[in-house]
Amino acid sequence: MASSTKYSVILEEDENIWTSNVVRRASRKELIVSKTETGFKTEEEAQAWGDEALKEFVEQQGTRNKRHNEKR
Repeated sequence: MASSTKYSVILEEDENIWTSNVVRRASRKELIVSKTETGFKTEEEAQAWGDEALKEFVEQQGTRNKRHNEKR
């Protein structure tokens, strides 16, 4: 599981099919799934997708936050 303070990747296995979730920590106890993909045959494929999706998601959030700050 790759992790940061606010966003992370969680992998789940269900009958040899892997699912990768990009999650956001909303509070100390609550996690919100921001992006998900399923159907991976190996854990490595799921982790690679999750890491790439997490990187894109954080970049997208950064640009969104900059645009939002300019409007204030």
